[in-house]
Amino acid sequence: MLSTHNTKNIASVLFDLDGTLLDTADDLGAALNHVLSQYGKPQVAAQDYRPIASDGALGLLNLGFGDAIKQYDYEVLRKQFLDYYQENIAVHTCLYSGVAELLQHLETNEIPWGIVTNKPEGLTKLLLPHYPEFSQCAVMVAGDTLTKRKPDPAPILYACKQMSVDHQQCFYVGDALRDIQAGNSAKMTTFVAQWGYILSDENCQSWQADHIIAAPLDLISFIG
Repeated sequence: MLSTHNTKNIASVLFDLDGTLLDTADDLGAALNHVLSQYGKPQVAAQDYRPIASDGALGLLNLGFGDAIKQYDYEVLRKQFLDYYQENIAVHTCLYSGVAELLQHLETNEIPWGIVTNKPEGLTKLLLPHYPEFSQCAVMVAGDTLTKRKPDPAPILYACKQMSVDHQQCFYVGDALRDIQAGNSAKMTTFVAQWGYILSDENCQSWQADHIIAAPLDLISFIG
């Protein structure tokens, strides 16, 4: 996993959002359990929904309903999920430990940073203002900002263009295989956020990231 990139000559850092900067699992899980309760279905425990949290409404509803989801109108379920989530978007959500300090380090060293997420733009714009630590975010590209989303590299390359930085001198940090695939396709230095929503039996080594880091502040040693 040794990178051929010069990690000290870094122009910018881009992050995934859910499971990388913000722990959004409990608010997403609450939305899932709200929908399940409407249909008399059993609630899903946090330990079960947490690893699926970054898969969004589709992944969570499939988890909760299982094969029975075929008996329902998925679009109705999705609307119920998103309506509840939108109304309760920042009840339990918090920054991961070390994220505030990492962002402050980047800002102090005048390294621009941004967010590239598959979360819908409307929800992302609703969520980010709850956290003043994100006030210096240089760019935000969401799952529906473009016609393509991760694992396609287009959103990451678009973010770099918006920041006027060389994508090959950019880090991309994320907690899902699609993040690493997108970053690698864009020829960026990629980092697995091991603290995020990763299944216990998932082999992150196989994702072919340049680096795997256990905590947000571990990124600082690659910046210098």
